[in-house]
Amino acid sequence: MRIAFLFAAAFLASAVEMVEALTIVLAVGITRGWRSTLIGVGAAGVTLAAFVGALGPALTFVPINALRLVVGGLLLAFGLQWLKKAILRAAGYVPLHDEAGIYAHERAEAESAGREERAGLDWYSFTIAFKGVLLEGLEVAFIVISFAADRGGSVAISAGAAAAALLLVTTVGVLVRAPLSRVPENTLKFAVGLMLTTFGTFWGAEGAGVDWPGSDAAIPVVLGAYVLVSLALVQLLRRQRLAPAGT
Repeated sequence: MRIAFLFAAAFLASAVEMVEALTIVLAVGITRGWRSTLIGVGAAGVTLAAFVGALGPALTFVPINALRLVVGGLLLAFGLQWLKKAILRAAGYVPLHDEAGIYAHERAEAESAGREERAGLDWYSFTIAFKGVLLEGLEVAFIVISFAADRGGSVAISAGAAAAALLLVTTVGVLVRAPLSRVPENTLKFAVGLMLTTFGTFWGAEGAGVDWPGSDAAIPVVLGAYVLVSLALVQLLRRQRLAPAGT
């Protein structure tokens, strides 16, 4: 059960971030050329791999309860941030994420930017692709590393989920050569926020010495509680937004 939740959380979180990175890469690559863009993507990938490779093994030296407490708190904060944005978007207080609009903006920026060559590279294409992939990838790397708190093969599971998401998003991106604007991104972010918040609560409590009834069987119960509270907040905020002024 825990393995299934871990894989789903890592896969969905990775897919969301990779869709955003893909939008940037496609806009720059199509507008200014692929050579410098792909070199920037590769450089970001190497940087991320070095980050995960250096930090991941170091966590094995931290006492398991202390690690779960710290990582649980971080995942809780990270998940609640995603969940807050998803709830506000679902309630209509924040506009939905528009990949098509972002793509158009990035293409306009790429077209208007000057061309500066350094070491045979279009520096604008390299920098934008590197920054976009690195920033979005750091969130994926954080999730993969955080799941090391479980130490039950969780790093391999979350890394495999991230790799599967990368393969899927890249394949679709190559085939359609357009932003994946039809991906229900807010729904995915809602789900990821719920899962990260659930794991943050579960591991943080375990690190603090809580003995969950049923052990892993408590995970869907915690998730269910967060789902109910989140849906109730969406309905409450929608009614508040739509209520006539002065009522």
